[in-house]
Amino acid sequence: MTATLNQHADRLEGPSPATEVALDMAKRSAFLVPIVILFGALIGGTNGVLSVGYAVVIVVVNFVLAAFLIGRAAQINFALVFGAALGGFALRLGLIFGAVVAVADQAWVQIVPLGITLIVTHLGLLVWEIRYVSASMAYPGLKPKEHRQGVH
Repeated sequence: MTATLNQHADRLEGPSPATEVALDMAKRSAFLVPIVILFGALIGGTNGVLSVGYAVVIVVVNFVLAAFLIGRAAQINFALVFGAALGGFALRLGLIFGAVVAVADQAWVQIVPLGITLIVTHLGLLVWEIRYVSASMAYPGLKPKEHRQGVH
């Protein structure tokens, strides 16, 4: 699945590389769930598990929303991508803040494990996904499968 881009295009034709990367990242985050649940259980029992699980959901939704906004903007006009990236960042930061504030006073929330999980999971998934992302205009998005075989 590759997007097509000609020299004189002012928008992206086909599927968005950003969406491809975000969905791949969401898929790869599944391996984190048992680790995060164990971390939450060790830190705070059932409430810790619920808190860190909520944080992982926030992170995955954040990455998928970012990719959707950038992908849709690229399909409309490349100039709009910059606005979608900056405005989308502010919007998503506000949504994360709102998602945390909305549950902060709930009995099941442990704010420290939730916060640690939000930060570590965001950074960890980004660093992890770097191994799979192509740095080539020939293959925007993920590296072709034949170049990823040694990487797991």
